[in-house]
Amino acid sequence: MSERCAIVGGGLAGFVAYVTLRHGGLEPGEIAVFGTDPDPVAAWRPRAEAIRQRRMRSESDGHCYPRSFPGLAPREALRTGSVVPLIETVCNRYRPTVPDFLSHVAELRESCGWDESFAAQQVRAVRAAPEGFEVDGQAVFRHVLVAPGHPGLSLPDELAGDARVVHAYQPHEYASRVAVVGAGMAAATEWLNALDAGAEVVSVRRHEPVRRPLNLPRPMFTKRGLASFRATDPADRLQLLHRYGEPSYPPGKEWDEPLDRARREGRFRVEPSVDGEPQIICATGFRRGFRHDDLLRMLVDEYELEARGSWIVLGPDATVPALTTESRTLSLSGAPAQWAYPAADTLVGMKYVARRFLHRVRSCPTH
Repeated sequence: MSERCAIVGGGLAGFVAYVTLRHGGLEPGEIAVFGTDPDPVAAWRPRAEAIRQRRMRSESDGHCYPRSFPGLAPREALRTGSVVPLIETVCNRYRPTVPDFLSHVAELRESCGWDESFAAQQVRAVRAAPEGFEVDGQAVFRHVLVAPGHPGLSLPDELAGDARVVHAYQPHEYASRVAVVGAGMAAATEWLNALDAGAEVVSVRRHEPVRRPLNLPRPMFTKRGLASFRATDPADRLQLLHRYGEPSYPPGKEWDEPLDRARREGRFRVEPSVDGEPQIICATGFRRGFRHDDLLRMLVDEYELEARGSWIVLGPDATVPALTTESRTLSLSGAPAQWAYPAADTLVGMKYVARRFLHRVRSCPTH
């Protein structure tokens, strides 16, 4: 085998893994990447554009470099002539702009050899073989990382087929009256977008959102917090994952002041259901769980993998225990890896998995 490993998935999780492998000494000819689009942000970019996202929610580690520091702060400091980004990154409070992040990905793609390794192919099956894993009945790779991305947009069943509905991650403008379904980061962004466009906004939600700076509680990004998470039994871990998936958006006056002002003006209110608004924006995220992904579902069913709720049970390094041995590796990255690392669908989480996958590749007794 000329290629030592394969990455199934050409999105950000696959890209982060590739950059990490290259940094770890692997050459482009030793890595095969399978995906539907050679642009690593082909799926992410239009979603960010649809909600008019300006800055990343990730903080200083919100980039694709294999090393955490210094990240993207020097780029913004050079462009603006300000030292503020450098100070913020030292305090782990720097949030890159979306244009800076996209430029960073484009430059890294050009320099790392990604396109040399990329093959346009939708992988439908990964099967265990004596010397590794067979990808779509063709090549066999000793180490495979599956990073399929999100399995599609989620819409409430009761709104299926309603002509007024558009998902927040699809291109759209704003009507004069808008109902925004959901209460997470995308929903909060859409409240402000619609208000800026002059609309009257109804926030449709049944529960108040959690207010926190990051997708997950900050301890979940620390060794101590992760150790506490892993010390839970499967039932408690499942409960935690459900709780961490509750809608949230950051605290701060940049959110609260425009919403308070709109309330006073009678242009923003909260309701439990839609009621005649001419436009319904569903900021309801993505479908969740391995059952919504054909490849992951095939793996679970064919090999009777252990699963809890919507998650495949993984080892602490995001490997699939039943199919990983001393001489071969099957790992998951992105949202499917949340059993191992609850923030696996963040850039920090993608790097966590990528570094452990690299360790497996390098420490394998037979390449």
